[in-house]
Amino acid sequence: MFPTHEPLVIVLSGTSGAGKDSVIKALKERGLPFHFVVTATSRERRPDEVEGIDYIFVSKEQFEEMIARDELIEYARVYGEYKGVPRQQVEQALESGQDVILRVDVQGALTLRKQFPQAVLIFISAEDSNDTAERLENRSTEAREALRLRLQTAALELSQLKSFDYWVVNRRGELEHTVDIVIAIIRAEHHHVSRQKGIS
Repeated sequence: MFPTHEPLVIVLSGTSGAGKDSVIKALKERGLPFHFVVTATSRERRPDEVEGIDYIFVSKEQFEEMIARDELIEYARVYGEYKGVPRQQVEQALESGQDVILRVDVQGALTLRKQFPQAVLIFISAEDSNDTAERLENRSTEAREALRLRLQTAALELSQLKSFDYWVVNRRGELEHTVDIVIAIIRAEHHHVSRQKGIS
């Protein structure tokens, strides 16, 4: 008997400024057979972001229509803007046997755990609160009040660590090492006895 397994739902979450987008980009560049779910959001597109690759950018009205049509697995209003996971993307990828990687905020990760109890939840953070503050300030996309709110939220998000399966610190200048750890976690989860078909 050779082990066969169900596709994984891998949820990458963590604090603002921790480099989640950079981790996702680096994972894509490795060319691994994952389906990366593109999150829908009502916030404005940043200069370096690409429609349909980084996010699906919609108006608040369009997002609310998506909610009404039950097109989202989960959604939340974060910093005054909507973010949500399109249902069709996830279902189609899992049906095809692909692992699915989602990038969501901490609230969204905990909601997804309820819908996908076997999901692998990975929390990504900077080294400490000072590093988080410096990264957000260097990003220069936040007004002073918004930056303060993100830092307060980061502290609350860290308090949810116990609800995650793994904690990966994305240290400055060590992105590729961070990605190596995430890939190692995914590979190990594929070999977990509880995930093999036909074993009871």
